[in-house]
Amino acid sequence: MILTIIAAAAENNALGKDNDLVWHLPDDFKRFKTLTSGHYIVMGRKTFESFPKPLPNRTHVIITRQKDYIVPEGCIVVDTIEKAINSCPENEEVFIIGGGEIYKQSINIANKIELTRVHTEVEADTFFPEIDENNWKLIEEEYHPKDEKHQFNFTYLTYIRK
Repeated sequence: MILTIIAAAAENNALGKDNDLVWHLPDDFKRFKTLTSGHYIVMGRKTFESFPKPLPNRTHVIITRQKDYIVPEGCIVVDTIEKAINSCPENEEVFIIGGGEIYKQSINIANKIELTRVHTEVEADTFFPEIDENNWKLIEEEYHPKDEKHQFNFTYLTYIRK
């Protein structure tokens, strides 16, 4: 199994505030959709509930400690990151899509990170964990300047575990 963390984080590792993103980057949304379509996506309950509806063409694995959580149709609900990973096919690429706590729990077991580094610092209440360069090797980097649709410069960064 390839376990890939996918996130967009500011220079100060900010992910979001009040259970929402703090920027709108349409090209990053397109990249997220392209990379995750057809795959299992693992997330915390709050991240799942931030979507207007389940994302199409993906199997949602939701982690929550709520015992009485009502399982949305077509979704898998578990109470730990380990159970979430074990509920996914072994020969698949599985994407960890957030939030901050789920990223912290998975960064030491993931094989790959697909990070969109947004070149700004913003106020946030949720943060991405530090990427330890001793454990991760940057293998791809693609810079995108801001434009009429994107208010910030950003860079796609792909890391693999050393």
